[in-house]
Amino acid sequence: MTAEIKFDSKVLSILEDKIQLIKTTEGAIYLVGPIRLPVNLYGETVEFKWYCWLNCKEVTKDVERIFDKLSSVNLAEFQQSSVLAYGDFEYNDDAIIRMHSICHTGDIFGSRRCDCGFQLKQSMKMIVKYGTGALFYLANHEGRGIGLFSKAMAYILQENGYDTVEANQSLGFVDDSRNYSDAIQVLKALRSKPVTLITNNPKKLEALKNSGLSVSGREPLWGDVSEYNEKYLKTKINRSGHIRDEGTCCND
Repeated sequence: MTAEIKFDSKVLSILEDKIQLIKTTEGAIYLVGPIRLPVNLYGETVEFKWYCWLNCKEVTKDVERIFDKLSSVNLAEFQQSSVLAYGDFEYNDDAIIRMHSICHTGDIFGSRRCDCGFQLKQSMKMIVKYGTGALFYLANHEGRGIGLFSKAMAYILQENGYDTVEANQSLGFVDDSRNYSDAIQVLKALRSKPVTLITNNPKKLEALKNSGLSVSGREPLWGDVSEYNEKYLKTKINRSGHIRDEGTCCND
């Protein structure tokens, strides 16, 4: 039997104003933040506001109950997504956002088999230059939703002549199973005004528009082409439907 934990009242008072409850059809999203986060971006320190969110079936505004529940769960075994916001994201009339899917190999190791690491840093740079915006880092999107282990198997197939789509489908997956509903709920909680979306993927645009969000425009994000990812980038356009912007690296 687990002993009941009594949390310090000072701890509760510090954190209770930083946790926002977002009700969903399946329970709740708990959003914690903003947290001051200075980031090294191309050698320059840029200060962002960082949020993290967690899905939970239980809906409660009792912060102590939330803490008590989480203390008995090893959250390190579960993926959590987060947001980096810049400028007056909540109230500014204009803002630019990126819905970025986690890429363990590209974002962390700097792999050039894809363009994800480049897109991550470049979108952060675009947000800072724009003046107001946010990067949503979606932790359950690895390999377009198939997970890291399956992505590793897909990479082996790609080394044997399969393209990205063929590899995923040969393992029993669809080309792209990513879902943006949680991120959209968090976006709506943080901001009600229009956004410009940084993406080459029409499915992301469609997800935002279908949710009722006001999307004022799109900014393309191509670059970092090499011999290692040229086939991958062309497959994005020719098989996954990514928008072929004029003057991009992948035009034939």
